[in-house]
Amino acid sequence: MNSIIFTFNIFAISVWSAPPRCEPGDEILARCADMVLGYCDDMPYSQSIFPNLLDQRSRQEVETSIEYLLLSVYNSLLGGECNPDLRLLSCSVVVPRCDRDRAVKPCRSTCEQVRKSCIHAFEGIQMAWPYFLDCDRFFVSDEEGCYDPLEGLREVALADIAPEEPSTIIQFIYHSNTQMVNMLKKTASRCSHISRTYSIGRSLEGKDLLVIEFSENPGGHDLLEPEVKYIGNMHGNEVLGRELLIYLAQYLCSEYLLGNERIQTLINTTRIHILPSMNPDGYELAAADGPRYDAWTSGRTNAQNIDLNRNFPQLTSIVYSRRRNRRYRSDHIPIPDSYWFGKVAPETYAVMKWIRTVPFVISASFHSGDLLASYPFDFSKHPLEEKMFSPTPDEQVFKQLARTYADAHADMADKNTERCGGTFANNGGIVNGAQWYSFAGGMSDFNYLHTNCLEITVELGCDKFPAEEELYTEWKRNKEALLSFMESVHRGIKGIVKDQKGKGIKGARVSVRGIRRDITTAEEGDYWRLLAPGVHIVTAQAPGYTRATKKVFLPTRMQQAGRVDFQLKPVVLEPGMEDLHIPLTDTYDRFDPYNQFERYTMSELHQGGDEGPEKPWWWSYFSQTGGATPNWLLRNN
Repeated sequence: MNSIIFTFNIFAISVWSAPPRCEPGDEILARCADMVLGYCDDMPYSQSIFPNLLDQRSRQEVETSIEYLLLSVYNSLLGGECNPDLRLLSCSVVVPRCDRDRAVKPCRSTCEQVRKSCIHAFEGIQMAWPYFLDCDRFFVSDEEGCYDPLEGLREVALADIAPEEPSTIIQFIYHSNTQMVNMLKKTASRCSHISRTYSIGRSLEGKDLLVIEFSENPGGHDLLEPEVKYIGNMHGNEVLGRELLIYLAQYLCSEYLLGNERIQTLINTTRIHILPSMNPDGYELAAADGPRYDAWTSGRTNAQNIDLNRNFPQLTSIVYSRRRNRRYRSDHIPIPDSYWFGKVAPETYAVMKWIRTVPFVISASFHSGDLLASYPFDFSKHPLEEKMFSPTPDEQVFKQLARTYADAHADMADKNTERCGGTFANNGGIVNGAQWYSFAGGMSDFNYLHTNCLEITVELGCDKFPAEEELYTEWKRNKEALLSFMESVHRGIKGIVKDQKGKGIKGARVSVRGIRRDITTAEEGDYWRLLAPGVHIVTAQAPGYTRATKKVFLPTRMQQAGRVDFQLKPVVLEPGMEDLHIPLTDTYDRFDPYNQFERYTMSELHQGGDEGPEKPWWWSYFSQTGGATPNWLLRNN
């Protein structure tokens, strides 16, 4: 009997809810009705109308639509970003406000504001901005009688905020790869006049190697403005550097906006590049195990099981083999062709292309395992000596850079600080890398021998994956050191090498007597040469020009780089000798000469034959609904 009643009730409900049958000539008038839609029940109005702005004609049609499914999973897809603003904005289109039996459209200005602050979250998961949030199509201006669907939300938010002095607020937590990308893009969007994000390539598993840049002119090199880079998480299980660089990006943006003169001066005079994670695949593996004091191997390598800090071209041994030659050089050494027939990781390849493209002056790479600042050479000058002092021609400058970080750190240079087995306290917390332990194929040696860049390695502590509650303490210990190191790029000398017409000469060599390492000028002829205090004889030269030499004195307490320009005169050749003046072919430009690694470009990674690009991870949320597939959510569609 009960089953009969239940069946009857189902039938009655279906009859009651069925739309009235329309006879020819009948006309259905849309009217305001109470709004009953679960994910939109907190809208600042209670009545809506069908058809809605998407021409959906019933509650059932809305609830089974991809659009409604999307707004119900915004929070989980975007890692909590932009909610509830994004959901409420979507609801204003799906269930529009009804007034006098007509739909009232939401304000275009509200849509544009939400899009500006939330587009980074969609880019972070490679999802297109939803078509139904097209600000020009579904939203109108104030003059057209719009309403603000977020007005109530703003009133609550303002009421909850007590008036305080402006301050930088950072959440000291671990970030997943998606959260890291979202945070960097959100930060760049907030400070779009001084910041941008860009990708230098992808990991083996297709994750962007995302850089955030800070500059007065983001995206372009300014004449005589030095460039600095920070790289974290080269070893995927050494995670503290990764988080510190994410916090640093937020700090630079926020403090610049708050008027911090130190930060404004730093950004206005320096181009800063921050790559928080060079090994996002390894991090994902390490993070699966969580913070562990014994996490010394899990996630260290990339997805190919390659240690990225052993994967760069081994140029140091080339220098050692040539050092008996009176004219040997230790700068801009070409990559041997044989290197390209080995196993080159896509992450290594991307970083090499990056540092060949940007005229970096100094750099720091962040690791964990001890507490110190290490500097090149990292490969011992004697193959049988594992711990042998192996200085570069720029030993004094490297020691100065390493001490800048160690001295500004809360306790890296402190003799009473507990170490992880190393004996570096007596040397102020710094060490020559090969004297600590020797290894080949390191990134710092490659920077020094192949480019102008001077890179140190910062070991942040014994614990590779500290507990989350320790992150704030570590930020406080390292913040001043992070800033001081970047500021130290404004030392030594800088200038422009020009011809007689005042045009900068690209690729001119600037040498210092007694230091067997030259640096070369950038596109517009500008250069930067870090030097220790004292008297230096500096020479500029370029093919087809005469040399120019100047004597330079750098005081001990000089806080800014001295300006030293050079003007070179063209070489006058004797009649008939022009054909004999043929510049030697430079193998330096032979980067990936056999094109074996071009598959590492972003557009070609993780694409399969005739199947087209691999679908993003979130595609399964929507492709199994039984309805039409939402191709409009794919960014490249």
